[in-house]
Formats: sequence, structure tokens, C-alpha cells
Amino acid sequence: MSRIPKPDDARKRIEELRKAINYHNYLYYVLDSPEISDAQYDAMFRELEELERAYPEFVTPDSPTQRVGAPPLDKFATVEHAQPMLSLANAFTDEEAREFDERVRRFLQWSGTVEYVVEPKMDGVAVELVYINGSLTTGSTRGDGIRGEDVTQNIRTIKSIPLRLLEPQPPAPPIPERVDVRGEVYMRIKDFLELNEKRRESGEPLFANPRNAAAGSLRQLDSSITAQRPLDMFAYGIGELRGVSFDTHWEVLQGLKAWGLKVNPLVKLCKGIDEAIDRYHELLEMRHELPYEADGAVLKVNSISLQRALGEISRSPRWAIAFKFPSKQETTVVRDIQVQVGRTGVLTPVAILEPVRVGGVQVSRATLHNQDEVERKDVRVGDTVIVQRAGEVIPEIVSVVIEKRPPGAKPFRMPEKCPVCGARVERLEGEVAHRCMGISCPAKLKESIIHFASKRAMDIDGMGEKLVDQLVEKGLVKSLDDIYRLTLENLASLERMAEKSASNVLEAIEKSKEIPLDRFYYALGIRHVGEHLARVLARHYPDPRLLMDAKEEELEAIRDIGPKVARAIASFFREPQNRKVVEELFRLGVRPVAPSTARPSPLQGKTVVFTGALSSMTRQEAQALVERLGGRPASSVSRKTDIVVAGPGAGSKLREAQNLGIPVISEEEFLKMVAQAEREGGGGHG
Repeated sequence: MSRIPKPDDARKRIEELRKAINYHNYLYYVLDSPEISDAQYDAMFRELEELERAYPEFVTPDSPTQRVGAPPLDKFATVEHAQPMLSLANAFTDEEAREFDERVRRFLQWSGTVEYVVEPKMDGVAVELVYINGSLTTGSTRGDGIRGEDVTQNIRTIKSIPLRLLEPQPPAPPIPERVDVRGEVYMRIKDFLELNEKRRESGEPLFANPRNAAAGSLRQLDSSITAQRPLDMFAYGIGELRGVSFDTHWEVLQGLKAWGLKVNPLVKLCKGIDEAIDRYHELLEMRHELPYEADGAVLKVNSISLQRALGEISRSPRWAIAFKFPSKQETTVVRDIQVQVGRTGVLTPVAILEPVRVGGVQVSRATLHNQDEVERKDVRVGDTVIVQRAGEVIPEIVSVVIEKRPPGAKPFRMPEKCPVCGARVERLEGEVAHRCMGISCPAKLKESIIHFASKRAMDIDGMGEKLVDQLVEKGLVKSLDDIYRLTLENLASLERMAEKSASNVLEAIEKSKEIPLDRFYYALGIRHVGEHLARVLARHYPDPRLLMDAKEEELEAIRDIGPKVARAIASFFREPQNRKVVEELFRLGVRPVAPSTARPSPLQGKTVVFTGALSSMTRQEAQALVERLGGRPASSVSRKTDIVVAGPGAGSKLREAQNLGIPVISEEEFLKMVAQAEREGGGGHG
């Protein structure tokens, strides 16, 4: 946005942008059919953010920019549902489903056919969303059906949930005065597996299944954590409703769709119980292909007047039933426990099982996740175990049948040496994962090379994933230092690698030998050492050999380095394989350039906070500048803050800085400081 418009124009433009963004969110997250590119969407969103920063008085809770940003809670408040969220009675066989239909018709004294709506029974977390005049005001969990937890700020982070209902096109019903939308928050199986893989890599406890992951994500006191989790929601009904009426449940679902809410596309209107049971069996057949976990089908009487006549018994409605899918658990025997090494060096114990069919699929292996999980379940070779398919994909052991344990079965222990490369295996304090400490372990070599060669590390242009695959698979690179032994002949012999391309890669390899020291430290892939900490280490250890010999206590004395990071760095260099690789890199001509010893920059050692709009760069670019010049960017103002850079629309951070007497400068003054530092060479690389 080139200039800030006048208030009236700004208000009008803000309303236009919100309407457009809400519409495109609906197309993208609900219908999965976007009409504009990501770049066009991002440009609209940035314009809205800038206008709202310039005119904070126009910011409303239902603006698309307000999904994340609420401060962490101490605990969840309690919300009472206007109408109880009832649980469902279960049916497990066709006969029991028919008995349900007979009870419905007997209670109604109805001799005709009853219409049912059949919906997949999502295995997620039931929630209620309260919309007043179209704006989302409250989001809560089901709880005990009468009261639930207020998780509004977390619900707001889920992109498929509209903060404001869409204005529907006739003949769809208008937005009601109030509607309490019931839905199921869930996590797709693919997203669940990726989340667990990231947690395994970072040494965090794993979620047992997608439902557990969704529930854990929705119950975060810090909504910024929830915002990072891939949650979604299908709306399946309503509670309190004012200003609009419906005759059937099918009409309710169409109304929810018209208002911009996501409704499961597999929902079907069935004439009679036979058709409803047929639909259940169709869903059962699809079960293993669904992108989410479903544990049955829900059958609901379609007519709302009949629903009212049927009423409820105890805490279950007479007009609906959960028709459950068959169990996915079976019993088998553990033949062995083997250890796999993942692409990031994490060791995972895997149970080798006597083959057994679980949920229609033959299973012969099951993940045991980590040492803690093995100990918690006390799984041993020879044990008889109950197995299930978690997320319909990865088999896992649920429990051990202790009574059938053979005599002499020994507890499992993680190996001290990597089963792939023989390097030391360590479990850092505070982590659940055991890791291979070898930098060139074949199990993680490809990942190590891709990180080492990446733009923000050694910046070896042309060394992408496909080339790395070939280099490793043909045995040309068995360790990071082998990169600097590659020849034109080596590279030109590879698929899709002409002599010119090979020559360009060799040039990039040669050029990378004189890389700034902080990027070299980052390239080594030391656990917890990102770009910021790499810069900190480069300032304190301008000679890499000093870092290689640094003790934990010495590292801990450095600002920004805590015990966890200190242990990771010291442990990395304790491994002889890693020291050998680094020494070989130096012998082959890699000469990292230490930070300049020129006069320190005006930002050296300073903590800087940005607030309000910046016109010449993004917030991220400004923070990177501070780091490059030896400063420390921070997101909040405290007594430790040295400088606050304030732009248009600055709010609470500016007031806090003024109250604490912290110097406040403009963006222009900040840029002058940067220019001065760059003229004098302070904080940069020589």
C-alpha cells in the first residue's frame, strides 16, 4: 500500500477487503476451489493488516486478521450450552439399527417410512460455535453436555471456521440473529502423521491418534500453538436458533453450507432404514480411504417436527443413533524389537509381529515410538499384544496381555551405538528421543547434505534434493566432506546433469569454501542451533576449533544459550565422527570467515522491539537486520528492552516503552543507525 488513505476511505476499503478475504477463505478452506493465486490473496491480506495498523479503531473481532494474537490464558473459563449437547446411543449390527427404526416408528405410532440423514461419525472433538448476527462470539467444547470449556481463542485459529458468516444467496435462509453451530474438530490422518514426525524429531511426546492430537491442540492455553496445528471442522447440526426456522435436518445442513460453514460432503438423505443401512455399509467400505478417522455413521431422523415429538431419554436423543464400525484391534505375538534410524537421526523401536489382519489389512510391524513408550507399555520380545491401526495407517501396540508373557522375557533397552553407523547414541536431558550423533550417518545423510547445502547455510546452488539423492545412492558422497571431493567427471556422469550444469555446481561448491562463520555453524546441523544462535556462536568463537573444545559450563555463560543448547553443542563435538568431518572440511579448503573486528555497531548487544507499521521493509527483514548487526530482536517490551522502533499504528508496546522510559525511535532513525553500522563494518562479516 503506497499511502495511508483518509479515515472514511480506509473504513470503506477495510470492509471491502474483509468481505473479499472471507469469501476467498470460504472457497479455499471449505470448497477447496480457490479463484485467486496465493500471491493475490497475500497482497489483499497485507493491505488489510496495514490499514488496520494505521486505523486500530476500525479493528473488529471478526476481522480475518484477528484469528491469532490473544495472550495466553491461565485456565479455561466454563461455558453453559443454551441447549444440552447430547450423547448418542450405539448400534453395532444391522439388526440393532433396524430395532432403532422400529422404536422410532412405535413411539411416533407411525406406520410409514421414516427419512434419515446418514453422516460419517467423525472421531474428533465435539464443539459448539455461537454466532450472534453473523459474528463468532464463543467457541466451546462439549464437556459434560451441559457445560464445556471456553476455547474461543483457539477456535478462531481454525481457518475453515468463519469468524463472520457469509451473506447467503436466495433462496438460502438469511443469517440468523443467533445460531449455535455444532461441529466436530478433527485432524486429517496425513497431517497427524506429519505432526507426530515433527514431534519425534524434536523429542516431544507423540500423540496416540488423530483425535488425541485434535483434543490436545484445541486445549492449548496459548492460541499461537493451536494456530500451528492443522485443525479442521465439519458442522453437523445446530442448538439454539433465533430469527430463522428449518423443517428438516437436511435443510439445516444446506443452511450451514450457505452461511460458509464446512459440511461433510458424504452426508446422504435416505428414504427408510434399508437405504440408511446400505449407506452405512458404503461408508464402511470407504473407511480405509477416508482422509480422516471415522468410527461409524450417525443416523438422524430428518424431520425436525418428528425429532421434537421423539424428544430424548436420559442424555441421548430418541431420534438419532451412532451405528459403529467393527473393532480395529486384534491380538498377536511380538517376535522381535528392531531399531530404525530416521532421516533426522532419531532412533525408533519397531515391534516385528506375527502377521495378523487388523481392520482388513495384514500387519507385521508396529511402532513403539521411543524408550519411554516401550517402558510404559512394558513390551518385550515374546509378549502377546493387542494391536490397532492408529490413524488407519500406522499399526501400534495398545497393551500387553501380561498373563501370556513367556518366562525370561527381558525388558527392551535402546542401543548405545547407532545400528546404522556405530556413532554414539544420546538422549539429551528433557527429551524423549534417542539420537544418533553422527553427522554423516547414512540413515540421515541426505537430510544433512540438503541442510548443509541450503541457501541460508553453505549456499551451494544447484545441490537440490534430486542431485543429493543421486550423489548418495551412487556412493559419491558418504560424508559431508565428500562434497568437496566431487569432480566434473563425477557430476557429469549423473542423470540429467550436462557438463555445463556440473561445472556450475562445482563453481558453487568452490565458492562456498569462504562462507561467513555463522552460516558454517548453522550448516553443521547442530541440534537447537538455528541462524540466530549460529550468529551468537560466531561472535563468541571466531575460531571453530575453540567451539569444538568448549565445555558446557562455558557455553551456558553466553547470553541466549541455555543448558539444553549447551549440552547439544558439546555433545555434537564429543562425537569423534563429527570432529573428523569438520577437520576434513578445513583440510579440503573450507575457510569460514569470522565476524569483522571493526568497531561495534550501535545495535551491538541491544534488545530491539518493533511496533506499528514499517514502510521500507517487513517486520521479519527488520529483525534480521538487527541480528546481523549484533542485536537481539524481541517481540515484547520489558525492562531488558534497549530500543523500541515505532511506526504508524503503534499501540500497547509503545505505551509500555514510554512508561518504562525506554528510548523510542522512528523507522527513519533506525535506518540511519543501520547505515552507520554498515559504513563502519560493525557487526557484519569481513
